Amino acid sequence: VTLADVPASVWDDVARPGIDAVWLMGVWERSAIGAAIAQDNPAMRSAHLAALPDLTDDDVVGSAYCIRDYVVDPRLGGDDGLAEARRELANRGVRLILDLVPNHVAPDHPWVQSHPEYFVRGSLADLDRDPDSFIRIDDQVFTCGRDPYFPAWPEVLQLDASHPGLRAAMAELAVGLAQKCDGLRCDMAMLVIDEVFARTWTDRVDGFVPTRSDQDFWPPIIAAAKAVNPQFAFLAEAYWDLEPVLLAHGFDACYDKRLYDRIVHERSVAGVRDHLGADVVDQHRTVRFIENHDEPRAATLLGVDAHLAGLTAVLTLAGFALVHEGEADGRCVRVPVTLGRRPFETTDPELRARVDHLLAALSTGVRSGAWAIAPIDGWPDNNSAERLLAWTWTATDARHLIIVNLSDDGADGRVRLPWPDVDGTVVILADLISGERFERDGSLLCTDGLYVALDAAGVHVMHVT
Repeated sequence: VTLADVPASVWDDVARPGIDAVWLMGVWERSAIGAAIAQDNPAMRSAHLAALPDLTDDDVVGSAYCIRDYVVDPRLGGDDGLAEARRELANRGVRLILDLVPNHVAPDHPWVQSHPEYFVRGSLADLDRDPDSFIRIDDQVFTCGRDPYFPAWPEVLQLDASHPGLRAAMAELAVGLAQKCDGLRCDMAMLVIDEVFARTWTDRVDGFVPTRSDQDFWPPIIAAAKAVNPQFAFLAEAYWDLEPVLLAHGFDACYDKRLYDRIVHERSVAGVRDHLGADVVDQHRTVRFIENHDEPRAATLLGVDAHLAGLTAVLTLAGFALVHEGEADGRCVRVPVTLGRRPFETTDPELRARVDHLLAALSTGVRSGAWAIAPIDGWPDNNSAERLLAWTWTATDARHLIIVNLSDDGADGRVRLPWPDVDGTVVILADLISGERFERDGSLLCTDGLYVALDAAGVHVMHVT
């Protein structure tokens, strides 16, 4: 089955109401050399076996981030298959997002032969001293790609982000991709910022000094793609508090790993509240998630209710929100990006039904209008209100109120609503998740707020009229 053969029922499932875009990870041609390295590398083989106990060599197809070339892998139907997939998504009002990996390419990428100057290189002495960080190809030694805080990735070659020719080639590549899809998710986008690259490779790239920010790595590349397609989206995987830099360089949104950590690992409602207190514009320029391919499956870290509460939060906050493949089914096995097969898992139909219901609610326009945090008051002898979070969406023709308890205990409090015009009216609050309907005196809501009590991991997604 290729991308051209996917049944309509499957596209209907993937691109259901509530979904705005689909990110297809790993469509580009993978590297045979990278696959061979992945098969032989002890750490990678251990990860393969942990995910797929009946592993065979044929299962190791090479990393989605070890790209031989930016053409669609023939196993997926080539460029024609991708074009058909894009048409199927567009017919459902859904955009297509693909990957751009700016930091590195596979050892058999065409640039290795045609433009070796695009790469950070080493010497035979480097290879002898540190064979895990260098690769010899013909008579040249190339450095393996890495970030400054971890060992090198063994199957990829480091691109020289300071080289003018490489920058021009990346801009040309982005222009071409802007005609094949509707946006790019840029892998580890912060690694090629001039300052980061110069600091990481100061001993390898002589004389490179970052200059004007508008001539940094990303601004000309983003500008070139958007000149071809003004609606083309650039989403940055980014860490180390460099998100503001990437946004200033032209990215539409950056990963919000801090929110993920506070919801999933820290389980800190106070931390989430502080994080959501940032500028409203910044909130809209985030990419939020409870699970992605780099993290353990949410089903292994959270119970069903806590997972759904966190997912409700990220799906109803401002910004972009990701739902990882298999997340809604409760899959537990994190599959390495080097594998072409995953194990059979029994899925959770109840979880799937609840996520479907949540997505259907979103399709009614929950996220339209202006987003804002809603304050919540407690009482002197009851601090449980601190476990609650609330926000609103206000449009000219619709209002929505979301209240989430991300804690493991029940909580109650009074939510302060930002709608003074409800004074003197009867307010109807219809919960789009539970189906419950509440009537309240608008005058009391203005003076006392809306009293809410939620069990642990409880949520309200309410349409307010």
